[in-house]
Amino acid sequence: MRRTCFLLLWFVLCLLTEQVTGQATFRKEMEATLKAQTMEEAAWAMKQQAVTVTASSSPRSAGTIHDFYSEGDYWWPDSTNLAGPYVQRDGLTNPDNFTAHRLAMIRFSKIIGALGSAYVLTKDEQYLHHAMRHLRAWFADAETRMNPDLQFAQAIKGRATGRGIGIIDTIQLMEVAQGILVMESAKAFDKKLAATIKKWFSDYLIWLTTHQYGKDEMEAKNNHGTCWVMQVASFARLTDNKELLDFCRTRYKTVLLPNQMAVDGSFPLELKRTKPYGYSIFNLDAMVMICQILSDRENNLWNYRTADDKSIEKGIAFLFPYLADKTKWPYQKDVMYWDNWPVAQPSLLFGALTFHNKQWLDAWKVSDHNPQVDEVIRNLPVRHPLIWLN
Repeated sequence: MRRTCFLLLWFVLCLLTEQVTGQATFRKEMEATLKAQTMEEAAWAMKQQAVTVTASSSPRSAGTIHDFYSEGDYWWPDSTNLAGPYVQRDGLTNPDNFTAHRLAMIRFSKIIGALGSAYVLTKDEQYLHHAMRHLRAWFADAETRMNPDLQFAQAIKGRATGRGIGIIDTIQLMEVAQGILVMESAKAFDKKLAATIKKWFSDYLIWLTTHQYGKDEMEAKNNHGTCWVMQVASFARLTDNKELLDFCRTRYKTVLLPNQMAVDGSFPLELKRTKPYGYSIFNLDAMVMICQILSDRENNLWNYRTADDKSIEKGIAFLFPYLADKTKWPYQKDVMYWDNWPVAQPSLLFGALTFHNKQWLDAWKVSDHNPQVDEVIRNLPVRHPLIWLN
């Protein structure tokens, strides 16, 4: 009996050792893939001045200079009544919409993500000090800070001054929050600034969970509902809001995974859209990041399966063949940006690291790690994987 127990224990230890060794090997490959680009991007970020929402404004915004403003992507002037309310053309982005705040937030995310990644690699505090300049401008300085709500996002001329659907714009703040997490433990990080930033995110979480726009977005049945959980999880981890972390875990298990995923691992509601390929990728990335953010020793969402055997691993496995070879995609092509997907999708990387899948890792390694198309960047909330492993 003792010999049997010893052999069983030895076998388990061998498996664990193999798993840890495999993860370390994969991580080294990831770092080797990203290092040169990370340091180049960090050098660029070190030269950038802070630009927040107060640097530009739109006469169509109903908010103040401190309020984030964006406009519904698929809404256009009515050709029969140019002075009237905009009309919808689903899947087709209006190039004349106001995008300055969205682009400023993406730039902010890129800067903090790059500086945080370089700090992870080097522990050089110059990256930390420069990051704090941008963080102060966005969250602390009275003249330049952004208000902690999204009441005027994705407005529609003549129809709405803002909508809950606009909350998806702040997925760009996730890498800001994560960058802070990897840098704030340094002695040189301003503790008062850290407290101010966390107060900003705490206030934003209150708005996200109590304002009707936030409630509407939480109940969305497609990628918008997924992205609400992903954002709330990210910001709740920064602010150590255990109640919201548990809420997001429960929502993933009881709402997102069972209701959005089919038994084959696909997302039927995304496949019905005019951009089924891009939206399927986007929703999978968001669900993967929910698992990455919320999984810990007590809560392993990566291994969670519904009663009918839906799981995040099955979702990655379903989409992987079409990420590896887009020509195999059996559904309709996206009406826009078909040629720009896929890129280095976080679903492949974090799935590979978790499930030790070399095929997924290799596909991620040879993908585009520096996309330049605005629409792709906007729908790729995680572009700096190094900060997500700490």
